[in-house]
Amino acid sequence: MSELPGGRMAYRPVHFFWLLDCSTSMSINGKIASLNFAVGEAIPEMRQAAGENASAQLLVRVVTFSTGAQWHVRIPTPVEQFEWSDVPAGGVTDLGAALRMVARELQTPPMPERALQPVLALVSDGLPTDDWRSGLQAVDSTPWGPKTIRVAVSIGDDADTAMLKEFLANAEMEPLQTHNPTELARAIRWTSTVAVRAASTAAPGGISALPAVPPPAGDADDSKIW
Repeated sequence: MSELPGGRMAYRPVHFFWLLDCSTSMSINGKIASLNFAVGEAIPEMRQAAGENASAQLLVRVVTFSTGAQWHVRIPTPVEQFEWSDVPAGGVTDLGAALRMVARELQTPPMPERALQPVLALVSDGLPTDDWRSGLQAVDSTPWGPKTIRVAVSIGDDADTAMLKEFLANAEMEPLQTHNPTELARAIRWTSTVAVRAASTAAPGGISALPAVPPPAGDADDSKIW
């Protein structure tokens, strides 16, 4: 887009990737239904956060992983057009396959040379069943991988917290831990807004740290505990 005076406003894209665990364990106690609801509910706030910086264009993609990994939303979709369709649960937890899929998208091309920091948002309730470290190494070896802003959300006590911390690659960051639908919805909203704001306002080429602030505590009265 034109950067000349009087031309249309130039913008840089922010590529946001959801990486969502859809293994069989996510079908227990309604976790997958809660995840579907939380992501869909967060879209308006995600749009609002993106709209705060007119020079950034938020593009959303979704990868699900169970037995293998699949694109749920493959085409980078402007957040204004992004709509949620529910994902099912079933299979094992092939996180490495999902990371390798994302790694291919963080090459240049298909990523442009001029862009704001991509966001990787991982949500999981268990332990990876494939070689996830090779997937993470594939991400880190791309031109954009080391520049990504990363957020991790754990669901329940069985999530692999050590893996999530390694994924974050930031000693000051902790996974957002959730134990019921209310906490999960809060964590998804926080991820959708804080990460988007951090990426959208980063200096070109700079690496901004995501604020290490958990979602507000609140009084979650939820009878469904994972």
